Amino acid sequence: MVVVSSKSSTKLVQSSCSCPPRMVKVSAEAASSSSSSFSSAKKHDVFISFRGEDTRKSFTSHLYAAFQHNKIQTFIDYKLPKGGEISPIILKAIEHSNLSVVVLSKHYASSTWCLRELAKIIEHKKRGGHIVIPVFFKVDPSHVRKQTGTYGKAFEKYERDGKHSMAMLQKWKAALTEVANLVGWNMRNYR
Repeated sequence: MVVVSSKSSTKLVQSSCSCPPRMVKVSAEAASSSSSSFSSAKKHDVFISFRGEDTRKSFTSHLYAAFQHNKIQTFIDYKLPKGGEISPIILKAIEHSNLSVVVLSKHYASSTWCLRELAKIIEHKKRGGHIVIPVFFKVDPSHVRKQTGTYGKAFEKYERDGKHSMAMLQKWKAALTEVANLVGWNMRNYR
């Protein structure tokens, strides 16, 4: 069942896709828990953050299709307008979404784009009114939380190459720890 409604109704819609049951279930009240003027400015119900090479042609494409099937306004990076700058468009899309689904996969942390998105998502959550739902796709939540495994290797590389400040690396690590501490879905529990 995949439900996120931009309407004031809390009616649940059964998805006909082959996604695991109870993938995302958010009532209209939760999706619009902030003031009505804040919610009315939103362009998207959901923003999906994911590492393309890990999940674009599998889990994420099915999740996006389920949202579309249920008429849930979803921002995903391949909806970017041609000729636009990627970073400002994505950051604005996060701000204009009620909810973010963060698909944490094996190589998520090896993408600085993903880490920038996640830092923005967590920042937006802290300001209030933004719901964040982590999905642990073939990755142990503790690896995300503690930055071990492929997550640890990604940060070792960032520290070696020196392209990013220690403050930025700490911000990304804090965002990963925070998202891993949220209640989400561990896709190891599904086929």
